[in-house]
Amino acid sequence: MTIPYNPVSPKADEFINHQEILDTLAFADERSHDLDYCRSLLEKARTLKGLTHREASVLLACEDPSILEGIYGLAREIKDKIYGQRIVLFAPLYLSNYCVNGCVYCPYHMKNKHIARKKLTQDEIRREVIALQDMGHKRLALEAGEDPVNNPIEYILECIHTIYSIKHKNGAIRRVNVNIAATTVENYRKLKEAGIGTYILFQETYHKENYEKLHPTGPKHDYAYHTEAMDRAMEGGIDDVGVGVLFGLNMYRYDFAGLLMHKEHLEAMFGVGPHTISVPRIRPADDISVQSFPNAISDAMFKKIVAILRITVPYTGIIISTRESAATRKAVLEVGVSQISGASRTSVGGYAEEEEEDSAQFEVNDNRTLDQVINWLLTDGYIPSFCTACYRAGRTGDRFMSLAKTGEISNCCQPNALLTLREYLDDYASPETRQKGMEAIRRELDNIPNPKVRTTCETYLQKIDGGERDFRF
Repeated sequence: MTIPYNPVSPKADEFINHQEILDTLAFADERSHDLDYCRSLLEKARTLKGLTHREASVLLACEDPSILEGIYGLAREIKDKIYGQRIVLFAPLYLSNYCVNGCVYCPYHMKNKHIARKKLTQDEIRREVIALQDMGHKRLALEAGEDPVNNPIEYILECIHTIYSIKHKNGAIRRVNVNIAATTVENYRKLKEAGIGTYILFQETYHKENYEKLHPTGPKHDYAYHTEAMDRAMEGGIDDVGVGVLFGLNMYRYDFAGLLMHKEHLEAMFGVGPHTISVPRIRPADDISVQSFPNAISDAMFKKIVAILRITVPYTGIIISTRESAATRKAVLEVGVSQISGASRTSVGGYAEEEEEDSAQFEVNDNRTLDQVINWLLTDGYIPSFCTACYRAGRTGDRFMSLAKTGEISNCCQPNALLTLREYLDDYASPETRQKGMEAIRRELDNIPNPKVRTTCETYLQKIDGGERDFRF
């Protein structure tokens, strides 16, 4: 019996439907040679209403150079219209690498006896957070392995409370996003009450058979429970969720379609899709070799995926981490990425003290300091932003999307980016970075569309210069 495709079903195998993905790939192969049709998809995307998973898959399959240039040009246009030159910065903080799962692509897997197992105490978390604050970070993404004994929800909640409580000099973590294993509605409700920002969970792959092979043991083996996690998070009151796949584990076209079907499911069920989409690629690490995964994608295809995501989900943040090199990050920033990590450590600890050997979840390819990353962004004409205002002002979920789609969010995002950049420049920047940043602020003030907002922003900038902090629109 064929399982029906139903985007409003609560069942994973119906809203991420295997036969629908196969039909989508066949449709894409057939229509990708119809250049008039492909051009019509670009014109549709230009209206900022996005594309369906089938339409986006056609563009992904199309190899015509003129269509590819059209995709890149439109992606730049859409990103500039919605985000301007703003790039949001964050850092991951790994709390514990104890894990009971057997994921074959992750060095945290239970059978790995080489990796140094560690769980941060609350005192160690304080030291890590102060080190991050001393860099200038305001936004963290918490990471932890799945282990109900070592990493229960109570531990995660205690860590969040500790992080928010730490005020050091002018430093403060204003937003904590959380990337932990799929859990219950009750636990998602507790995370919401603890004041988290976005709940992040990567699917890794949407191909059920391959998913189960990649997760042979442990709770994560349960494909349906994992895939339906975002529904439970939404039911628990978390209306900002972040999705993603690990490109290189499975055929990228299959996972690309599945990712967009997941987005469409959330919109159909809850009225709002994912707040962010992450695009990690498989990376080497202790006990893990990328040669074990023959489906790795090229840099060129990676850039194409990011660009098509940007025109397909125009109002969704796209995240890239320090898994990627500086050159790759530069290429995808141009065509869609709106959030990046900076000065990341991918082991438990590593900010206050040096990382232990063979302790990282994956290799970092961009090893620049946060100041060097910000200097690079400013040199390339971007506005580094540490803004956390929308979450703190209650502009989340459908409230954020409604403001974004009307363009009204620009009266918040642009000034907030400039205010948080100015805080960074005054408190943490090197002299060269500060000079570039001050020039950028003077230039970008004129791009605030509302004169009243612009005047207020100028007043706040003067107050920051006088030592006050944490102004927001």
